[in-house]
Amino acid sequence: MKKKKLGEVLRDRGKISSADLQKVIIEQQGKVIHLGELMLERGLVSKQDLGAALQEVSRIPYVDCSSVEPDTAALKLVTRTMAERLCILPLGTERKHLVVAMAAPQNLAAMDELRFTTGWEISPRLSFRSELQRAIDRHYSVEPGSESFGTIRGGERIQFEDVEFISTSSRQASQEAIQEAQADLRQKKTPAVRLVSEVIQVAMAKRASDIHIEPRAEDTIVRMRVDGVLHEHQSLPRSLQNSLVSRVKILSDMDISERRTPQDGRFMASIGTRQLDLRVSTLPTQYGEKVVIRLLETSAPLTSYSDLGMPADVSAGLSEILAAPQGMLLVTGPTGSGKSTTLYSSLNKLRQSSVNIVTVEDPVEYVLPGINQVHVNTKAGLSFVTCLRSILRQDPNIIMVGEIRDKETAEIAMKAAQTGHLVLSTLHTNDSFSAVVRLLDLGIPGYLISSSLTGILAQRLVRVLCSCRSMQPSTSEFQERMRQLGLSSPPKEMAVAEGCDRCNQTGYMGRVGIYELLQVDESIRSVIRNGGNVGQIRETSRANGMRLLQEDAVAKVLSGLTTLEEILRVVPMRSTARLECSNCKSHILSAFSFCPTCGTPCSKRTVAGGRESHALVPEGVL
Repeated sequence: MKKKKLGEVLRDRGKISSADLQKVIIEQQGKVIHLGELMLERGLVSKQDLGAALQEVSRIPYVDCSSVEPDTAALKLVTRTMAERLCILPLGTERKHLVVAMAAPQNLAAMDELRFTTGWEISPRLSFRSELQRAIDRHYSVEPGSESFGTIRGGERIQFEDVEFISTSSRQASQEAIQEAQADLRQKKTPAVRLVSEVIQVAMAKRASDIHIEPRAEDTIVRMRVDGVLHEHQSLPRSLQNSLVSRVKILSDMDISERRTPQDGRFMASIGTRQLDLRVSTLPTQYGEKVVIRLLETSAPLTSYSDLGMPADVSAGLSEILAAPQGMLLVTGPTGSGKSTTLYSSLNKLRQSSVNIVTVEDPVEYVLPGINQVHVNTKAGLSFVTCLRSILRQDPNIIMVGEIRDKETAEIAMKAAQTGHLVLSTLHTNDSFSAVVRLLDLGIPGYLISSSLTGILAQRLVRVLCSCRSMQPSTSEFQERMRQLGLSSPPKEMAVAEGCDRCNQTGYMGRVGIYELLQVDESIRSVIRNGGNVGQIRETSRANGMRLLQEDAVAKVLSGLTTLEEILRVVPMRSTARLECSNCKSHILSAFSFCPTCGTPCSKRTVAGGRESHALVPEGVL
């Protein structure tokens, strides 16, 4: 018996006339729309009659998505991105089947992708495309901890584009193999290919710096680091782990057959007008390989010091150091504290046609026009040391060394700073004072350090409150903690993170720097030459009016830029004896050289009555 078509069923049931059926068939020609949807749009049939006819034709039950309430667990099995792309809505589970409402249940490729991604057999239900789209918007709301790929950011849905992946491999045979594999994967349009592309695009939209793909006992978790904090974004079936990792390995020119040792790789991703450099690292764990992808924009962040959140006195001191014809500036802090951004902002201020600037980096994070940038390649024998020796024969004015890791690199860089070059570099230390001790531990003589260093900038990054923040009466815990930090009269109000679509319900949007600048003058050089310890260097610099990291952090809390919880999470705070400011009468820490309430500077330490104390005097007296 010949299978009836949708129009014939509706006509035989008396729901549409032959004339109307013929008109709508003619109208459908050349349009990308289903016949049933066009009938419904023209008001020729009711939704109930059309659903019943479709059920008879397809032999798939019809469900009205406008009135059904999906199961929360079923919604978590399918990302919003996939639901929108395939026009589906997971409704619930029945035994070993996932019940899914679909606009095109006859699409076998979509069924296969759902089965592969969720790990469940699929039991389809029929529904209308317009109903499904409204249901997806209604049930896939943006909530903390339940975000899915393709969520809302800034009030707009992320528009997914085609991603072009570019391998950075220099090996011709491997490059050809990768191109063949990429072409094969693009042709097949496998779920792993789509998933990697979507993950990268969502990470870009959310301003993520890193993507973590972590295997666990029963599933695979995708997390993204946004503004320095990791957020869990998606739970994937355990069966998808190997396909996902293999896809990333192919793009990164890694050995997909080797799963027992760590590997490193990189590739480029071009999305619209943006281009990303992605650094990939794999690590074997007890449940499989963990993958971390770092996202770097290929263009340098040309940010001014004020936009970085640098206080005026630190900005002026740093500009003074960079204006010198020679010397060494060290930027210190842990990984992810914004050291590279500060250095590139400094290079951007220094670059001009009359100056030869050369950098040696591992890796080159940003491309800055007008600057000669060298990428370290240890496998080819191109290390920091060999690069530096060659650079000194290239007639440089300014040299940037990505990081000082060993004695030999430090010695060459410091000797370059003594011979008419301005040298910029980074070091991993907790504060500016510890940088001197770190160099001494590397075996650098004190006389070389004192004669080379001109400044040490220590920094951290704290999250900035989003515009959705609110001012509320300060709690007793807040006031007590502020007293411990030296404020006798804590503010009566405090800024509180609220959360909105723009900040993905976190309450924070972007980050700002916390800084302290140690300018190495003759008094500091004398302490270093005489073998002084961290305490002596700190005391001398404090007597010169240096502002500490924690002072800058407290000032940013008082200005409402960030919260107390945020600075305590990032900045190490020292609670010591409190003193009274002679100007505003606030109690402050004895370690502070400035009152965080009114900015009054502190005089040198004095000894009165056998006890050490500080005298705070109004500005202009010192």
